[in-house]
Amino acid sequence: MGRWTGSGVRQAAGGRAVALGALVVLAAGTVAVQAARDARYGALSDDTRLLYLRSGAVADRLALEYDALAADIYWMRAVIHYGGDRLHDPGEGRYELLHPLLDLTTTLDPLFQIAYRFGAVFLAEPPPGGPGRLDQAEALLMKGMATSPDKWQYPHDLGFLYYWQARDYETAAAWFRRASEVPGSPEWLGPVAAGMLARGGDRGAARQMLTRILEGADQAWLRDTALRWMRQLDALDQMDRLDEMLAEYHRRAGQRPASWGDLMRAGWIPGVPVDPAGYPYELNVTWSTTRLSPDSTLNPLPEEMAR
Repeated sequence: MGRWTGSGVRQAAGGRAVALGALVVLAAGTVAVQAARDARYGALSDDTRLLYLRSGAVADRLALEYDALAADIYWMRAVIHYGGDRLHDPGEGRYELLHPLLDLTTTLDPLFQIAYRFGAVFLAEPPPGGPGRLDQAEALLMKGMATSPDKWQYPHDLGFLYYWQARDYETAAAWFRRASEVPGSPEWLGPVAAGMLARGGDRGAARQMLTRILEGADQAWLRDTALRWMRQLDALDQMDRLDEMLAEYHRRAGQRPASWGDLMRAGWIPGVPVDPAGYPYELNVTWSTTRLSPDSTLNPLPEEMAR
């Protein structure tokens, strides 16, 4: 292709502005038509849960010079797809378009860092909160590593997903070690990898690693995710203390408490205990054990760190 003249650049810029304007009008019209259609006929059937274009290479060719804009559209669709299925009943969330949408997004824009990192968390989240596809999360992050080998965040995220979701401490430590070898990576990555191998699923090791992530998190979503996992550890600690209290009440009173009210009347707790997300704990009166409310946003708890 020959070198463009000044007028050619202006014409191209004008053409892009017209195209962008047309896209905005089209998007607005689509929303209006969809809203009117839904109001009259109800929600769309499952036949609409289709992705007609699955090849990133083909999408890249069709997008011309608007590949970044197309990547944004596919990313928004991925977020909407994930959020919509997460809100369904546990048996209905399917997430079948999540990985194809993320693959299209990152093919159209190979430097879309949030799509790699946030998308991997979506994919690895266990049911019902996600598809539980750590293999797809790994493929997505490795795609990011191939494009941007200078980003220590990708092997770091993969290590954390293996640690938190798979409880595969050896593989997690290997990815953290790989992240520590990337120039410019934080100094704490190496010690974290070593401690992970030594302490495995210990809550103290997990809390130490989460604290490190919170100190160095450069994205709000990563901070929020780490905070949620930290609250899960807090909930496990709280339930341990409550279970000890229930056992002590049983020993002293000679019977199991019938409700939290028994402990409140005995002056042991000021009110119904709530988890770090603000949901009341449930009391299993048969076994005198504590559990999260099914409505709690902290579900599901990491099993290997549970009591």
